[in-house]
Amino acid sequence: QVQLAESGGGLEPAGGSLRLSCAASTTIFSIYGAGWYRQVPGKQRELVAEITSGGSTNYAASVKGRFTISRDNAKKTVYLQMNSLKPEDTAVYYCNAFRTSSGTRYNYWGQGTQVTVSS
Repeated sequence: QVQLAESGGGLEPAGGSLRLSCAASTTIFSIYGAGWYRQVPGKQRELVAEITSGGSTNYAASVKGRFTISRDNAKKTVYLQMNSLKPEDTAVYYCNAFRTSSGTRYNYWGQGTQVTVSS
C-alpha cells in the first residue's frame, strides 16, 4: 500500500504560478509511475500530467507548455509546476502513483488539494 500526501494548492490570480508536491510513503517510489489528475464538480477526473518510472512524461493538451511534472526519487516526491494559470485550471488536484504487474495497473491516490485561479 502506498500513501500519498499532496501539498501546495491554494488561491492564485490568473497568470500566476503554483507548485504542487506529492510525498509518497513507499521506500521503493522509484519503481512507480506517478501523475496528477484534476476534477471539478460534475465532471470526470482527468489526467493532467504523468511521469513514468523511467522519467518519460505525458501532458494533457490543455496544460502542455504551461505545466511541468517532475520527480525526485530520493525524496519520494513528485511535483507539478503550474505556470500561466488560467481560471479553467481551477479544480481539486489529485496525486496518483501506479505500477503495473502482469498487465494490471495498480493505482494509489492522494486525498486531493484545491487549486483556485481567480480571473
